[in-house]
Amino acid sequence: MAEAEFFHDAGYPVPGHGKVWFARTVDGARLRFASWHPTVRPEKGTVLLVQGRAEFIERYSETIAELRRRGFHVLAFDWRGQGGSQRFTGRPRRGHVGRLAHYEHDLALAVAEMQARLPAPHFALAHSMGAALCLDAARREALPVARLVALSPMLGISMIEHPRLARGLAFALYWLGFGKAFVPGGGETAISTKPFDGNRLTGDPVRYARNAALSAAARELSIGDPSVGWIRTAFALMDRLSAPRAALEVRVPTLVIAAGCDPVVSTPAIERFASRLKTGSALVLPTARHEILMESDAIRARFWAAFDAFVPGENLEAALSAGEQGQGGPVQGLVAGGEDRAALGGAATAP
Repeated sequence: MAEAEFFHDAGYPVPGHGKVWFARTVDGARLRFASWHPTVRPEKGTVLLVQGRAEFIERYSETIAELRRRGFHVLAFDWRGQGGSQRFTGRPRRGHVGRLAHYEHDLALAVAEMQARLPAPHFALAHSMGAALCLDAARREALPVARLVALSPMLGISMIEHPRLARGLAFALYWLGFGKAFVPGGGETAISTKPFDGNRLTGDPVRYARNAALSAAARELSIGDPSVGWIRTAFALMDRLSAPRAALEVRVPTLVIAAGCDPVVSTPAIERFASRLKTGSALVLPTARHEILMESDAIRARFWAAFDAFVPGENLEAALSAGEQGQGGPVQGLVAGGEDRAALGGAATAP
């Protein structure tokens, strides 16, 4: 697949000089990948960019460009059932996955592609569902990266009013043969194309409009609401991560960044999980909604300050020293002081 086969839209720049290809998981799913080289020297390694549900590579063009300007190679991919990867229902805009093992196969393939194609050190930057899957992989020692930044990880779903009832219904409908059906009341409209007012994703109208235009135009990449199978899979993943020892089993140094005004996933659940991490900590951005990387410039600046101190290419100590001198913004005291030293426990709130 050539670079020209990326979806281009006016006002939505897709980073140039990218390489696009397809690869198959161990169970045969065909996934779309893309990679870019850094635009500056020295090179700092590779960031695996792991998206959330209903997203696709092109939505992260701005983030990809920013990572490249920091000296990183970038690898991105689309989960099965969304973006440019293989769909498994007769209605391709239905967001479906059958079992948690399917997502595990997808992430394993992404890690293998990164190790085979792109230089170390390897890092991961993950959002929402992708962040939860990376935390679970790290717990199972299946995420061989030097550091993980987990944004708004899906450890609890706030938008489900009665989670126990929803969980039981999802499992029952799945076993009754309705796994590929939309969740009750679901449809094909992508969440990012709904009106800005009252949206759950971002407070930035410009970035929201840009993503809405992209999703509306790139219908072949967009999906609507999830299937019963996806909901069942999500609850299975959250059940794993809610186990008392789950956070203790994460050995990858991790920075969890939560959105203080997140109506999609549970910020209290994120804080509880992060407080138990031995090798990580949490930062809460008070006014951010769910999609931190699609938020306002001020919120994104706080995110990048934390990222730059926590995911160094070469000199973490210098980055931390800058933070201690007041140049690191909200990251003071939040990140590890060395490659193998644990970060402080608990959560902090950015100013």
